[in-house]
Amino acid sequence: MSTEPFKNVCLLPQSNQLTGLYTIIRDKTTTRANFVFYSDRIIRLLVEEGLDHLPVVKKTVATHTGEDFEGVGFKGNVCGVSIVRAGESMEQGLRDCCRSVRIGKILIQRDEETAMPKLFYEKLPEDIADRYVFLLDPMLATGGSAIMATDVLIKRGVKPERIFFLNLICCEEGIQNYHKAFPDVKIITGCVDKGLNEQRYLVPGLGDFGDRYYCI
Repeated sequence: MSTEPFKNVCLLPQSNQLTGLYTIIRDKTTTRANFVFYSDRIIRLLVEEGLDHLPVVKKTVATHTGEDFEGVGFKGNVCGVSIVRAGESMEQGLRDCCRSVRIGKILIQRDEETAMPKLFYEKLPEDIADRYVFLLDPMLATGGSAIMATDVLIKRGVKPERIFFLNLICCEEGIQNYHKAFPDVKIITGCVDKGLNEQRYLVPGLGDFGDRYYCI
């Protein structure tokens, strides 16, 4: 599915390699070891794409040949914020690309009485309002948890245009719900699924990402 109608959605190039990676992690017979390995490859691609959207400044450096090279330097500091537990699977991919990156965590779970997301825990860098934030969660289904997590970030002073929401799979309904609340946050995703089933799970989906990454 194209993200053409959606503002502030960046979809990774739908190459044969990427499609092959998704084929592996969607397959219910894929072992946990392979699921982790190939999911990590997709996560790395998402992080690299996210970094490509950060602002830069011109920077000139001297090379070993005595010539100058006119390049760029990154502007501002980055931190990752994972929505526990599945979002923690994306932290290492960020660390692999950004040395000594700060990581925050937000725990949101469904209230069994109301079936609504409920904030249980947050731990964020004190200077998070001065950073660019990569919000990490593998799946964007209805958007409830992501909306609540983003609201936490904004209440801590993070500007919406400094937030980048990275996920492996999303759907049109999730995008619309999320951007209705936060139109200025950029979503960076690898795949837009066809929708949600009656149980509000992404389809074709890949099952419970956290269970497959950590347990099965």
